[in-house]
Amino acid sequence: MRIGLVYDLRSDYLAAGYGDEETAEFDRESTIDAIESALCELGHETERIGSLRALLPRLVAGARWDLVFNTAEGLRGVAREAEVPALLDAFEIPYTFSDPLVCALTLHKAMAKRVLRDLGLPTADFRLVANEADASRVDLPLPLFVKPLAEGTAKGIDGRSRVATRGELLERCRHILASYRQPALVEPYLPGREFTVGVTGTGADALAVGTLEVLLGRGAEPHAYTYLNKERCEELCELRLVGPQQAAEAEALALAAWRGLGGRDAGRVDLRADAEGRLLLLEVNPLPGLHPTHSDLPMIATARGIAYRDLIRSIVDSAAKRGAPRAGMA
Repeated sequence: MRIGLVYDLRSDYLAAGYGDEETAEFDRESTIDAIESALCELGHETERIGSLRALLPRLVAGARWDLVFNTAEGLRGVAREAEVPALLDAFEIPYTFSDPLVCALTLHKAMAKRVLRDLGLPTADFRLVANEADASRVDLPLPLFVKPLAEGTAKGIDGRSRVATRGELLERCRHILASYRQPALVEPYLPGREFTVGVTGTGADALAVGTLEVLLGRGAEPHAYTYLNKERCEELCELRLVGPQQAAEAEALALAAWRGLGGRDAGRVDLRADAEGRLLLLEVNPLPGLHPTHSDLPMIATARGIAYRDLIRSIVDSAAKRGAPRAGMA
């Protein structure tokens, strides 16, 4: 197949004056190199397109591909991950990963949790704080955990995200509102073990690749897999592969969430245990990082003996099952 690569390159945005945290979700050059190399090894012809701003004029000019391998995260708004999928749907071009609805729904963590509850799946109670007055009305028991409503890569999460007093809650919500210009999601703090489950496939064909437990090491920020801990996971954390028997509950919940929310091709599901050891769903990531050695999904695959090239193959094969676009699109 002729496969176009659409992505947001972190170095491009840094060069344009954006900050480290603003660009944390974007791809390194080495990630695009790895994806392209794997696709070429699998016999595909590739073309680097770049971001949405590069994709749009190409589409208008008539460029087409058999498939677009999409890892573009977008820069602004709760629907930013849905922008490229929506555009490709409009031009009837097949692409990897989830559709616009799923991308927007899962980035809006409160909406995703509402759907998970409707599906009968366990997730922590929460309150949405859109202004300071909302913070004073939060009626959940302390300690609490506060994070931005619609960020990935643990942006907005640090050692102060766990709050033990009402004053700390108000201060943290003020920080989220001012720094990220979006509501804060407030949940009970879950003190138990944290897991991330890798998933490949779509619907009934979806499979759990494996489960990593996140263990904080010496020098790591406390309480959670924070932005800093993720960025420096190799030195601050241990990501330990959990055996199939031990991971059974996490993987069953992850697959139920993945299928229930409509995830496609590959992604990750994060879970954490409460004080009684009951696993709760944190969030679903339908657009997983794909750096071969730094991103969780490839790390899970590697730990399970799955080569990076075969992970990319499974993503492309899953996307290809959805078929070619209808003929006649100008």
